[in-house]
Amino acid sequence: MANYFKMAYRNLGRHRRRTFLSALALALGTALLMFIAAFFQGEMRSSMETTLRLNTGHIQVQDADYDPDKLSVAWEYLLENPEQAAAQIEALDAVQVATPRLLASGIVSAGDESVGVQIMGVVPDSAANDPYRNLVAGNFITADDREGIVIGAPLAKSLGLNAGDSLNLLINTSEGGVDQQQFIVRGIFTTGTTAYDKGIVFLPLSKAQAFSGATNHASLIFVLLKDREQAEDVKAALHGEGIKVETWTEMNELLTLVNDFSDAYLAIINLIILSITATVIVNTLLMSVFERTREIGILSAIGMKGRQVVALFLAEAFLLALAGVAAGSLMGWACSAYFGKVGIYFGDLGMSSDMLLNDRIFTILPLDSALNLIVTAFVITIAASLYPARIASRMEPVEALHKAQ
Repeated sequence: MANYFKMAYRNLGRHRRRTFLSALALALGTALLMFIAAFFQGEMRSSMETTLRLNTGHIQVQDADYDPDKLSVAWEYLLENPEQAAAQIEALDAVQVATPRLLASGIVSAGDESVGVQIMGVVPDSAANDPYRNLVAGNFITADDREGIVIGAPLAKSLGLNAGDSLNLLINTSEGGVDQQQFIVRGIFTTGTTAYDKGIVFLPLSKAQAFSGATNHASLIFVLLKDREQAEDVKAALHGEGIKVETWTEMNELLTLVNDFSDAYLAIINLIILSITATVIVNTLLMSVFERTREIGILSAIGMKGRQVVALFLAEAFLLALAGVAAGSLMGWACSAYFGKVGIYFGDLGMSSDMLLNDRIFTILPLDSALNLIVTAFVITIAASLYPARIASRMEPVEALHKAQ
């Protein structure tokens, strides 16, 4: 076996430039596969975590007739005494945090500029609000603040507002009318998701209830679990007349579907890249076969069997794959590690709340995915070499020597 590899190494060294370019093509293909896999993994994980953290949570408890698309604050669509219900839910072992939230539609205006926003009344001390505590200016609101409001950095920029400035907020009330009031910008937050930050403002729950006329009602109870896979079990434990309980999979059907099919999308991309790489390997070895017709004829004439000729070309493919895949793996890992730290900035992609994405996507390359790609690239390279190896093994000695003359 060692002799096969010695001969393979010598044969590859005959045309160093061609061997180098073939190994480089394989390396670039492997690196690209690893980077794409890391990007897909980072994108899907970012979208899932961001959507759950900012928008839906793992579970929501709502009134049976509540429609989240309408953001109505009419009493018949809201939960009564939500603080008590939230405390009972939070007492469950699987629940990390449960907090009531009141959602309403409104318009923010400052000077001559006005923007439609979603108003969210929150319990300021709740850990569920941690994503909004990343402030670029000012402080977060407190429970007893009657004039304070927190807005997103993109919204503050578009309206030319800073912490301490005043703005006018108009809200749809529970009676179907509108009310307006002046608020002071206590803080400006950023979640790193422009599409979300530019369209939402925060008030203390008690103030939002009084402002909208919802009094002791809330739109929903936002629940985060210690393990999101326990959502169905927790849902089964929550029951009551006139309420509905939805899990994160039910609220994010589109996102879940895209996540489930991401492996299929990635497989198609991998197939395309590997096909191109395999073509390069096949062409390299075919050229080697035709250039070494006389040599193959002599080897066959002195007794080398067809399977031994195949083994020789497979040894060449093995060395080529070893060099190319190893170099490509290092490049792919390095790129994935680098962009896993600094991220890839895309800015506002204009995604809806059904599928939120951070402005910056950080690549993630799990070890099992990297190993699968390395093994796949290696196997594809060896498989691609079977065709030229088979052609070489079928050459008749006399015919090969005659063609070589």
